[in-house]
Parts: sequence; structure tokens; C-alpha cells
Amino acid sequence: MKKVLVLDGSTRKQGNTSILIEHFLNGAKCNTDQIDHVIAKDLKIDYCNGCLRCNLIKRCSISGDDWNELSQKIAEADVLVFASPIYFHYVTSPLKLIIDRFRSLVHVQITEQSVKHTPWQKWNKDFVLLLSMGSSDDSDAQPVLDLFEYMKEVMGEENRLHVIKATRLAVIKQITKTEEELHQLYKKLSIPEYLAKDDVTKNQLILQECANLGATLTS
Repeated sequence: MKKVLVLDGSTRKQGNTSILIEHFLNGAKCNTDQIDHVIAKDLKIDYCNGCLRCNLIKRCSISGDDWNELSQKIAEADVLVFASPIYFHYVTSPLKLIIDRFRSLVHVQITEQSVKHTPWQKWNKDFVLLLSMGSSDDSDAQPVLDLFEYMKEVMGEENRLHVIKATRLAVIKQITKTEEELHQLYKKLSIPEYLAKDDVTKNQLILQECANLGATLTS
């Protein structure tokens, strides 16, 4: 039975990101009960300070926070879900704190040309990105995709990355709103109202895609 770990970067409850996670987990629960949903902002995660001691001791040298327990869950997970709204082209700060601590999972060697990262242990995991954003253009999330493509490759050639991006989501729970509710909202936000009809269908398909992905990755 596969283990799923959700690293939830949302800074508010029951927002669009939470709904994406809910549907993904509804699909996953068809095949597994080994699910851990971690709220990033509720953890005590200290800043990575670039001390490089992890190069020597093969683990993070920072103590007294939640990283040790969380890193164990990360190591044991078969499916790693990173979920976040996009704020200024990137994930939220609580999730970024966690991602920075991934530095301790690899050895770093400065070369003449660049920096070489070698994982202490190669992974064979499914990485999942569930991203919600206000922009109508999903390229606003490209910096996040670039990072995770790199992380996936660094941690082992057998890793896989799955991405679901939900766009034009400006207010809480918007992804579940009806066509009429979207008409009213778009009028207030000066968004062309004719988009409401297609957006309802698009949003429903995205939620179904989340459920299908959850089921597929845990089967």
C-alpha cells in the first residue's frame, strides 16, 4: 500500500488549494489509507542557513524544530504532494522553508563550471504539484515547475513529476462556484463575464483530474 505525504503550502483554510488537495486525496483513498496531510504554516521549520555541515554529517545539523520528523516522512513517502497557491510566481513562504531544507538531502560539490548535487539516497517517487493561481496564464507558475523538474532529476532518474495548474482563481472556493456565481464575481473584478461558462467546465475538469491522479498514483 503506497504512502502519500501532502505538504500543504496554503496559508488559509478551505481555499482553492485545499479543494485541489481534497479531490486528490479522495482519489487516493480509493487505494490507500497511508496518507499524511501536513500544513506547512503549522510546522516549526527553521531557516536553512547554508552552513554546509550536512555535507559532512549527511543530515541537517539544525535541531529543535520539526524537520527531523518531517524528513523521515518525506523519505518514507511513495507520493510527495506539494500544494500551494502561486504568490508572485512562486510557492508560499511556509512551503519554501521546507523546500530549502531539502538541501540537507544531497551532497553539494562546487565545480569549476557550476554546482553538482548528489543525493545521499536516490529516490523512486512520484512528485505532484497542485497549484492554484489568480493569473489566467499558467506560465506564472513556471519558476516553480523549473525547480521541481530539477529536484526530480537530482533526487534520482526514476522519479516522476505530475503537475496540475488551476488558473484565474481570485477568491476563496472559486473553483467550486457555479456559472451564475462566477458571472457575479467576474463583473465585480472586471473580468469578461463570457468566460464564466467555460471556466465552470474547466474547473470541474481540474477537480476530476486531481481525483483521477490520486487514484492512479496509489493503485
